[in-house]
Amino acid sequence: MSRKQQLLKRHRRNKRMSLLIGLLVLIASGVLLAWWLPLVLAVLGWVAHEAWFADHLFYSPQDDYQYTFGADGERVGLRLEGERLVLDQPLSLAGGETLVLAIKVNSRGLGRFLDPKVQLLGGEQPDQQTFERGVNGLRYLNLSEQARVLSRGELRLKGRYCRVQGQPELWVFRQPDYREQRVMVIAPHADDAELAAYGVYSQAKEAWVVTLTAGEIEAEHYQQMGLERAEAARLKGRLRAWDSLAVPRWAGVPEAHCAQLGYFCLQLPAMQAAPDQPIASREADLNDTRLFRQLNPFPLPGDQDGAPTWNNLLADLRTLILRARPEVIVLPHPTLDPHPDHICAQAAVLEALQGLEWQPTTLLGYANHLHDNDRWPMGNSGDGIALPPVFDASLSLHPYSLPLTLDQQRDKAMALGMMHDLQPRAALKRRLRRSIQVLLAGRKPSPYGDNEYFRKAVRRHELFWRLEMPQGKS
Repeated sequence: MSRKQQLLKRHRRNKRMSLLIGLLVLIASGVLLAWWLPLVLAVLGWVAHEAWFADHLFYSPQDDYQYTFGADGERVGLRLEGERLVLDQPLSLAGGETLVLAIKVNSRGLGRFLDPKVQLLGGEQPDQQTFERGVNGLRYLNLSEQARVLSRGELRLKGRYCRVQGQPELWVFRQPDYREQRVMVIAPHADDAELAAYGVYSQAKEAWVVTLTAGEIEAEHYQQMGLERAEAARLKGRLRAWDSLAVPRWAGVPEAHCAQLGYFCLQLPAMQAAPDQPIASREADLNDTRLFRQLNPFPLPGDQDGAPTWNNLLADLRTLILRARPEVIVLPHPTLDPHPDHICAQAAVLEALQGLEWQPTTLLGYANHLHDNDRWPMGNSGDGIALPPVFDASLSLHPYSLPLTLDQQRDKAMALGMMHDLQPRAALKRRLRRSIQVLLAGRKPSPYGDNEYFRKAVRRHELFWRLEMPQGKS
């Protein structure tokens, strides 16, 4: 059982216990006080739950994040004077560096009901970054866009529903401009490339987008049109295959640089466990990938028999890497992102690179999912992205932050809007929860779309992690 599954199991167990205790309280209030009181209390309790306790947060907001940064991080001395950050010595910056500030964030009374934010003020690019309600621990702000203001001694940190306290610590990470290199984005599913790395691939000197699966499962939206389960899954897979090839054109990626491999959603772990064995789709009644890869602009090894096997996936990836010769490969982070297809996508790329005549110089990891906080990145569309919760100090992490202008954010939002999987209306329960949170918890819906990913992904930063190259390469 994965850590994510263990956390979910514990969360559901605790929720069942809370519901049982609440039910006993309602029964007692009806027997001892008034028959109608349980009905009123039940409605009020449900509203309170949806407003303030519905987030999937599998840790205490009072826990310190536990980051260990790689040796390439330069630690810089500074102090907090009132709201102003003051450097101990002048800081030499060439532009494009990633700046991370560790600071204690302590929520005030309202910060248990309204999302605590730290505002970054004093310059031309004011920002705010949001943390957990009830936060009281060490957190990491992304100051990458604030470098000039910080160097001038004008950057101020202002807590809203929280206080910023203690001795701050600043790390500076100096990286090349990866947009000036050949970039290949590996997407386990259609829309993963856009969610994580639209800003990178839309600005890269040369970009490739490779999608591994058709993402055909969970096609209930299409079953409502009168299709049988397998027919709906096939239609959804065809649409998402089209999306994976067509949407990158919006960013200027040529058709010849996009590939859809057509393997089946949530079946990569089974393929990896039995590399020679074909693993059929769970819902589409298919054992052949070629339905979903017929629009590719060039042939690939897996086209010969269409077998959904791990070995065919590796052969496809090797052919694509040799064809594109990417200097940077952007792919899911192996430990931050717990989705099983994302873990296997990263593993497949590393295995495909073994012994290959072309090797990239850089691997950048991304996380479209987290183990213990389903709302991260917290805050609103257009806000900055603070570093995610990490509680494993044995991990050595190398952050890389890419800023996006407002125009780039809007283009990214339009790219997400073209993705068929993000278009259906949210379920009624989710819409009710969102309305309650807007009214009582001060949260704002995204102006770009109904799906939660418009809020999470359309931000002023894209955040990546430089990964160690396999076999000692760097």
